[in-house]
Amino acid sequence: MIFANTARRQVNDEMAAQIATGFSYGTHPINAHAINAVETAMQKAGLEQAESVLLFMTHDYIDDPDSAVRLAARTAGCVQVAGAIGYGILTEEDWLLDSPGVAAMVFGPGCGIGPRNAVSHESVLAISTPSGFNPGWLHDPVPHIGAIASDPIGQGAYQVWSNARIQESGRIELGISHARAAFAVGQSFKTLTQPHRINISDGLDVINIDDHPALDLLLESLPDEIRQQPTIPLHLLLSGVVFGNPVNAIREGRFHLDHIISANPESHSITITSELQPNEHVFLAIRDSYAAELDMQETVAIAHKKLGAQPDFGLMFPCFGRGPSFYGGKDRDIEILADAFPGMPFIGFYGNGEIGPLMEGNHTYQYSTALGLFSAESH
Repeated sequence: MIFANTARRQVNDEMAAQIATGFSYGTHPINAHAINAVETAMQKAGLEQAESVLLFMTHDYIDDPDSAVRLAARTAGCVQVAGAIGYGILTEEDWLLDSPGVAAMVFGPGCGIGPRNAVSHESVLAISTPSGFNPGWLHDPVPHIGAIASDPIGQGAYQVWSNARIQESGRIELGISHARAAFAVGQSFKTLTQPHRINISDGLDVINIDDHPALDLLLESLPDEIRQQPTIPLHLLLSGVVFGNPVNAIREGRFHLDHIISANPESHSITITSELQPNEHVFLAIRDSYAAELDMQETVAIAHKKLGAQPDFGLMFPCFGRGPSFYGGKDRDIEILADAFPGMPFIGFYGNGEIGPLMEGNHTYQYSTALGLFSAESH
């Protein structure tokens, strides 16, 4: 059985960019979903042939994505088909995590994706597998948006493609042509403390922070309703090590998150997933869906203000730790973006590391949503 979303975007401007999405899913990972997704998108965009296509598939296609990619290219009538297998996929109209499916975004003449040209491209789409990640992206002054495609533990035979071919390197880097871009990243946590200096640590154990036992500082910072629970909800707790000046580091996104995996009453220490050194600065945080929702609203507003125009399309890459499981059965990130720009096509997938700009380079974020808004130059 195949389900395809054929809702048509209302277009009032005769010069509107010919960009649209399609979505197809069912009970089995069949190649017909790729065909249907592309056909639906082309129908909505009013295209008989696409110039380029973004194509994302669920993890059910791990065994043989190549056939679906080639059929998508044939359906679109172009070879510039790029994308990846994601843990789940999304468009402005739907999300999919627990069924096989394919999402496509097609581009008509003008704005689109293609091989990166360092001279002419002012924004870049970057997608990789864990092993294919290019550290050079982090130091590139050109803003990147994208995600790392893998399952929750960084495993799985996830693949990426460009030019309608599987890329053995495990990464793609594509220029986004003839479009102004604005990026912002939404977080999914509420801070419990400001950054504090680590006084004593031992391997993965943080023992003393700002002359306080680390566990005592954590317990004192927890909300009352959490502190009164019989056990500490470690799965919700995070530590963030900042880099650079700790002042405004959280607001500016200059930090790396780690899980707090153990609270140790005997030593009054906490154990985290990365080894930290004395004199580094760390803050404590808790994952919180309401805080994430408010932050996503601000993220959309920031990106819109940076763009300075109504966007023609968007790219959105949430962490698999957000989405419906985080928001209680619905994806508020999708709803917030769709409500802000009714009818605007956007596409993405749930990944394991979100790529977005930070200061003069780029950064891999965690438990975040990387958002890009784009306005076609012809507007």
